[in-house]
Amino acid sequence: MTPPTASSGRRGAGPAIFGVLNVTPDSFSDGGDHYAPEAAIEHGLSLVADGADWIDVGGESTAPASEPIAPEEERRRVLPVVAALADRGVPVSIDTYHASTAEAAVEAGATIVNDVFGSDPGMAGVLRRTGARYVTMHSFGAPTTPHRYGDVVEEVRSELLRRAAALQAEGVEPERIILDPGLGFSKEPEENWALLRGAHALAATGYPVLIGVSRKRFVRRLLAESSPAGASGEDVPMADRDLATAVTSALAALAGAWAVRVHDVRATRIALDVAGAWRGVPG
Repeated sequence: MTPPTASSGRRGAGPAIFGVLNVTPDSFSDGGDHYAPEAAIEHGLSLVADGADWIDVGGESTAPASEPIAPEEERRRVLPVVAALADRGVPVSIDTYHASTAEAAVEAGATIVNDVFGSDPGMAGVLRRTGARYVTMHSFGAPTTPHRYGDVVEEVRSELLRRAAALQAEGVEPERIILDPGLGFSKEPEENWALLRGAHALAATGYPVLIGVSRKRFVRRLLAESSPAGASGEDVPMADRDLATAVTSALAALAGAWAVRVHDVRATRIALDVAGAWRGVPG
């Protein structure tokens, strides 16, 4: 199985980097900062300059207090941004669980569909028609409601393999499938850390593995328990969360991840290059 690669090639050692671009007014980490198309396009280009291999464009927040939006509104938000970045030669992924948005985004230039729920029965048809690559992410029910697991690594691995097999039965070639263990979705903090440690078990399946830890609540909780700011009752600064994300991205690289999804691309690129040098992987 040949893992997908960005058309421009990776910028450094180890995993590719998906730079997060939220075109939303209510994202938990940067809601409203890049809501206007012009601001979103400018930020996407800055992420590429910092070393992103793909820009992951999303129009709907998955924050606990956020309300779902109609696919029509989602498309209104993301399509101008996807098209503008693709026209500039930027590899783009679309973060959506709506088949109609996925198809429109691929027509506008996206090459990967990043689906956090996998609940739209029309998605396989979109993948067949467009030839897009597809990230299937593990989650059960509401993101903030933990599922009961025994061996979380094995259960997540088995479920993702089941989904991959179902996609192939629908006509999606295996080389277009990417697995995401869904860190921060329907899992307790210790289970998220177990999945990060066990990422090698997912990589051993032969499918590319995407890890998304950036600014997740379980990372913030760890920092709140250990940092001076957290001890004094203050919220953990975003810079501290991004530093923790860079460290976990390096750990994911050492565990065999194919790509990481992050907000702070520059810090993550540095961390991945250091991890690659330690492993003897050329930059």
